[in-house]
Amino acid sequence: MVTIGNAHDDLIHDAVLDYYGKRLATCSSDKTIKIFSVSNDEHQLLDTLKGHEGPVWQIAWAHPKFGVILASASYDGKVFIWKEQSNGKWSVIAQHSIHQASVNSVCWAPHEYGALLLVCSSDGAVSILEFKDDATTTSIMIDRAHAIGVNAGSWAPPYKNEITGQVERRFVTGGCDNLVKIWKFNPELNTYELEHSLEGHTDWVRDVAWSPSVLVRSYIASASQDKTVCIWTQEKQGAPWVKQMLTEEKFPDVCWRANWSLSGNVLAVSGGDNKVTLWRENLDGKWESAGQIDE
Repeated sequence: MVTIGNAHDDLIHDAVLDYYGKRLATCSSDKTIKIFSVSNDEHQLLDTLKGHEGPVWQIAWAHPKFGVILASASYDGKVFIWKEQSNGKWSVIAQHSIHQASVNSVCWAPHEYGALLLVCSSDGAVSILEFKDDATTTSIMIDRAHAIGVNAGSWAPPYKNEITGQVERRFVTGGCDNLVKIWKFNPELNTYELEHSLEGHTDWVRDVAWSPSVLVRSYIASASQDKTVCIWTQEKQGAPWVKQMLTEEKFPDVCWRANWSLSGNVLAVSGGDNKVTLWRENLDGKWESAGQIDE
């Protein structure tokens, strides 16, 4: 296990390994991003990325087919796209500055969709940024996606429509209106349209996570300030989404983040009690504890 002490001068908000598990990116309220190489029990600081004018909330690695690229979301309302140069140093190759308030979440789409970045902001809007080979970008904006603000977003795994043969793009968002919303791309209008609005929380939805694997059904987890986590399931495309509470009793504190394993069968939940709990669905369709990590 690698432990990195004193990495930042303030709170660390996100830490993400790259596709190969050899690079670690961290971001902080100190307005910086740090890139480490990690192997066995050793780590080395490779670069410190500066440019944001506020706390950096979240970072996301692009799929390696698009290069060594990292996206960052900040309180300053900007998204930076960083790329490692031939000399090992990092630089900003694109900037996304169309939001009017804090950018809370960035999430790269499955590589089958192309280099698409889902951006969620406190201004209530969602934007989808397309990053092209010539380093130019285009974007689609969904205004008023959630009242008050959007806290998180997550892409669905690729789904091929059996009738049209086309791969359909979907994503889920969670907001300050206590709602979970599912959006679907309409290629004719070149925009994303609301497909489902799911009610189940009584306070802000802090995180949403669409299970990355294509299992017998679709799974979405939503974590909320109301101290609960909901599991939403859809048996087949077009069927209604069914809500199930992850636990019968509320968690001890706010549920901040939810994250699926790559296999899609284990859910990790982190909360305000500084604990990470792991959950797995049993054969009866109930969710049971699969362990706990104390900070």
